Amino acid sequence: MNITPITSYKEPGTPSSTVIAYAVQCDKCYKWRTLATEEHFEEIRRNLTGDPFVCDKLPGITCENPADINYDSSQVWAIDKPDIPKTPKGFKRIATLRGDYTKTDVKYLTPDGKHIRTSPQMVEYLKRQPAYSDLSLSDFCFTAPKIMSDTVPKHYKNLASSTKKKPKLK
Repeated sequence: MNITPITSYKEPGTPSSTVIAYAVQCDKCYKWRTLATEEHFEEIRRNLTGDPFVCDKLPGITCENPADINYDSSQVWAIDKPDIPKTPKGFKRIATLRGDYTKTDVKYLTPDGKHIRTSPQMVEYLKRQPAYSDLSLSDFCFTAPKIMSDTVPKHYKNLASSTKKKPKLK
């Protein structure tokens, strides 16, 4: 079975944390469909393996309709893994594209405004918050979306490769 992950994409030149659209690829026709909200994106992503997305799941859309967007280098694309749990109510999952376009970093914003950047920090936070005793680490995912290097502007690719440390020769 070919599982096509959901994608969010970012536009070059915008602030690094700006997601300009959420999209999903149809498992039948492979066309990209934009989603109206982050919540809808997360709802589809949370069970993509067990319930692959097809165009018919969107009102008034079929595989016969033209794609909403095309995968190309007019935006920087970041592909999320399938089956990431839906962010618990009150929390916000934030994926931030690094300025050099090499990767994204994931953190959670808690209902009380704290930024949680790692799994151990989340475990500790949940232990100290009795209101969230029904939540566990499995309700959160710090796995970062993968930046699709073929959509990164050439200038940034050259910059990233020129700043990598070269191995020392003996």
